[in-house]
Amino acid sequence: MTHAQIMKALSGLMLGMFVAILSSTIVSNALPQIISDLGGTQSSYTWVVTAALLSMTAATPLWGKLSDLFSKKLLVQASLIIYVLGSVVAGLAQNTGTLIACRVVQGIGVGGLSALAQIVMAAMISPRERGRYSGYLGAVFAVATVGGPLLGGVITDTEWLGWRWCFYVGVPFAVIALIVLQKTLRLPVVRRDVKVDWLGALLISGAVSLLLIWVTQAGDSYAWISWTTLAMTGGAVVLGLLFLLVESRADDPVIPLRLFRNKTISLASAASLFVGIAMFSGTVFFGQFFQLARGESPTMSGILTIPMIGGLFVSSTVSGQVITKTGRWKAWLVSGGVLLTAGLGLLGTLRHDTPYWHIAGCMALTGLGLGMMMQNLVLATQNQVAPEDLGAASSVVTFFRSLGGAVGVSALGALMAHRVTHYVQEGLAALGPKAAALGHGGTAGGGIPDLDALPAPLREVIESAYGHGVGDVFLYAAPSALLALLIVVFIKEVALKPNPSAHTPAASSQE
Repeated sequence: MTHAQIMKALSGLMLGMFVAILSSTIVSNALPQIISDLGGTQSSYTWVVTAALLSMTAATPLWGKLSDLFSKKLLVQASLIIYVLGSVVAGLAQNTGTLIACRVVQGIGVGGLSALAQIVMAAMISPRERGRYSGYLGAVFAVATVGGPLLGGVITDTEWLGWRWCFYVGVPFAVIALIVLQKTLRLPVVRRDVKVDWLGALLISGAVSLLLIWVTQAGDSYAWISWTTLAMTGGAVVLGLLFLLVESRADDPVIPLRLFRNKTISLASAASLFVGIAMFSGTVFFGQFFQLARGESPTMSGILTIPMIGGLFVSSTVSGQVITKTGRWKAWLVSGGVLLTAGLGLLGTLRHDTPYWHIAGCMALTGLGLGMMMQNLVLATQNQVAPEDLGAASSVVTFFRSLGGAVGVSALGALMAHRVTHYVQEGLAALGPKAAALGHGGTAGGGIPDLDALPAPLREVIESAYGHGVGDVFLYAAPSALLALLIVVFIKEVALKPNPSAHTPAASSQE
C-alpha cells in the first residue's frame, strides 16, 4: 500500500481513536461542576474516571482476542456503537450512580477502539514503517487530549449548553467514523475456528474490579487494615490465581500466558503499567488543581494544560518519524522515562500559589516523556510476536497501561481526598476561633466545594488545601515513572521487521 492508501484506510480509524480519547478527556475540566450539580463526593469524582478505566481495562484483552478471531472492521464499528449508547445515556444522568454506570459502558467501547486501533495498524503496516504512523496516532491522541478539556470547559461555561453536552458532543464524530470506516477500511479476514475464553475474561474482570473497589473505599468506608480489606484483597488474589489456571488450560486464552516467556513483552507490559499511573494522574487531577486551587474557569483550566499536551504532541510525532528512518526505538523509551520522572517529581512541589511558568515547564517535561513511551512500548511488543498473536499481544500492553491508570487514579484519588481533608483541618485550626463560624466549606464527607460561595478566609484555606493535595498526588506518582524507566533499561532492542507482521496466506476474504 502507498502512503496515500494507508492514510485513507486509517482515516476512519483515527477518527474513532479521536472519539475514544475525547470521551476520556472532555469531562476532566467539567467534573468539578458535574459532581457538584449531582451532589457527589471526592469518591464519586474519582469513580466517574475509574469506572471507565476499569471497564476499558477489563474489556481490552477480550477485544484483542476477538480481533484474532473475527472481522476487525466489524469489531471497531461495534465498539463505536457501544460508546455512542453509553454517551447518550450518560448525558441524561440524574445522579452519580447512573453516571458511573454509563461510564462503564463507555469504557467498554473505548477499550475496543484503543486496542483495535493498534491492531488494525499492525495488520497493514510493517514494524519499520509503523513508527511513522504510530506518530500520527500519537498526534491524534495529543489533539484529542488538548481539545477534550478545552471543549469540555467551553461547553460547561456556555449557559445554553451545560455539562451534559460533554457526553453528546462525541456522538456525531462516532457516527462519521462508522461511515468512513465502512467505506475506507479493507483488511483480510482470517478464517479460524472461533472459541472465546469467556471464563477467563470474567475472572480477570472480577479480580481487577475487586482490587479497584478496595483501593477506592479503603480508609473511608473501612480501615486499611480490617477484615473487609482482607476479604477483598484475598478475593482478588484468588480470582487472579483462578484466571492463571484457566488461561493455562484454555484452547484460545484471552491472554496467552506463553507470550510472557518473551522478555520484551513481559518488560513492556510492566513498564506500561507504571506509565499508565503517570499518564492518568496528570490528565485527571490538573482539572481540580486549576479550578479548585487557583479558581480558574473550566475553559481556562483546559487552556492552561496546553504545555503538557504540546510536549506529548511533539515527542510522539518526532519519535515516530525518527524511528521509521533509523529502526531504533530504545533510546526514545529511556529518554521518555527520564523526562517523565523529572516532570512528575517537579510537579510534586506544586502549591496553589506556584508561578505558572514553573507549572508549564513541569507539564511540558511530563508530556514529552509520555509521548516517547506510550506508542513505542506497543511498537516494541508488536515486533516480537507471530501474526496469530498480534491482537492479543497488542491488547496486553494496552491492558496493563489501562490497569495502571485505573489503579493509579483510584489510589491517588483516595490519597488526595485524605490529604485535602487534612490540609483543610490544618488551615481552619490556623484561623483560630473564628473558623468555627465559617463551617467546612462543603468539604465535609468528601464533598466538592463551591469556591464562589465561600467567604474569603475559608476560600483561601480550601485553595491552599487542594493545591497542596494535588502536589502530593504527583509526588506519589513520580516513583511509578522511575520504575518504568528502570524496566525499559532492561528491554533488549531488536531491529524492526521490514514486512507487515499480520500478512498471512491464510486470508480468505476481505472485510
